[in-house]
Amino acid sequence: KVNYPGLPAHPGHDLATKQMKAYGAIISFELKKGYKEGKKVMDKVKIFCRAASLGDTRSLILHPPSSSHRAVPHKERLAIGINDGLMRLSIGIESEKDLIRDLEEALG
Repeated sequence: KVNYPGLPAHPGHDLATKQMKAYGAIISFELKKGYKEGKKVMDKVKIFCRAASLGDTRSLILHPPSSSHRAVPHKERLAIGINDGLMRLSIGIESEKDLIRDLEEALG
């Protein structure tokens, strides 16, 4: 599952279209295999920088369940929409093709 207001299927797409000229550089997606797969992706990306927060000229990647929200009890994380496979990206100025290749290789 990909979460991005620029996608027509996103529940906030209409509002984002009214409020924004572009949809921004923050994207999140959910991995089917959960926590272990999220950690694996974090270990395998080469271009994306690991981040505790998002926002930089470099592309950043975050696996909230194992980093920013690891102290939040599992049930509470799920209640606020942070499942075990959630990944967050902040897209920087690197080549789109390089970033896609990096994610494809990390997802294996």
